[in-house]
Parts: sequence; structure tokens; C-alpha cells
Amino acid sequence: MDGATGILLRALAFAAERHSGQRRKDAAASPYINHPIALADVLANEGRVLDVVVLSAAMLHDTIEDTATTAGEIEARFGTRIATVVVEVSDDCSLDKATRKLRQVEHAPHLSPEAKLVKLADKICNLRDILASPPVHWPLQRQQAYFDWSAQVIAGVRGVHPQLEAVFDTLYARRPGQG
Repeated sequence: MDGATGILLRALAFAAERHSGQRRKDAAASPYINHPIALADVLANEGRVLDVVVLSAAMLHDTIEDTATTAGEIEARFGTRIATVVVEVSDDCSLDKATRKLRQVEHAPHLSPEAKLVKLADKICNLRDILASPPVHWPLQRQQAYFDWSAQVIAGVRGVHPQLEAVFDTLYARRPGQG
């Protein structure tokens, strides 16, 4: 097995272990690990992004935010480059939700190209999930607000991958309540 494949599989196994027991907010309460896998799939198979740093960071993108994992653990296991990207896309959970959302919009233009790709894939996957099976307790207005906020975040990463941006735009055009 080559080094890149080994790193990707270690990132997948680490994310699966850290997110074990966590569920998505959809009606089926899907296993959470499906989400990071979906990001890596979007990047590799739709975007043809094969950079091991980007794909590993996609697998690990929610571990700092949603588990007890620290940036130091990510760095020790996966190296500085992957850890840096994961930290870039992680919200500061000590802040209130409104501030975290505003910071994502403000920081998006300043992310590294690798972090911009992870952010773009994350929003693509989240919009797809909302369209296919919205979170159970999200009324239409909240779904629409999420779409609009995502578009603000993605405005800050424009230019990083035009094909994936077009995928985002196609999903955004299907915004809930538009027809």
C-alpha cells in the first residue's frame, strides 16, 4: 500500500472511532461518519482532488469541533499540514452559534486553498443532505437560512475549484421552498 492510501485509511479509521455513536440529524439518524466520507467522495470523485492532505482533512474536518479530539492529536497522528487544514475549518466552540457562523463567512476568503476545498465540499454535502432528508426539527425557514448562509461562506472561497463551485450553485438553485 502506498503512503497516501495508508494515510487516508488511518484518517478514516480515526474519524470513525472518534465519531462512533454520533448520528446525523436526518430522519434516519444516519451514522455521522457518512458525512466525512461524503466530503472525501465529493472531492475525489466529483472534483478530481487527489491531494492526500485535502482528503485526509475532509475525513477529519469535524473531529476537533464535535469530539474530544485536539489539534495536537491530529498533528501527532497525521502531521502538521493535515492538522493545519483541520484547524482552519474548525469552529471555535467556545463562541456562540451566531458568532461562529459570522466567523465562517469572514474567514472563508483567508483560508488556505486546501481548507477552501474542504469547506466547499462540506457545504455541498450539507445542502445535499438537507435536500434529501432535512434535519427532523428544521422548519422550511431554517433550511432556507442555512442555504443562504452557506452561499455567503462559499462566496469567500470562489475561485478555488470552479467545477465544485458549479455543483454548489446547482444545489443552491434547488433551495427549499423554491418551487
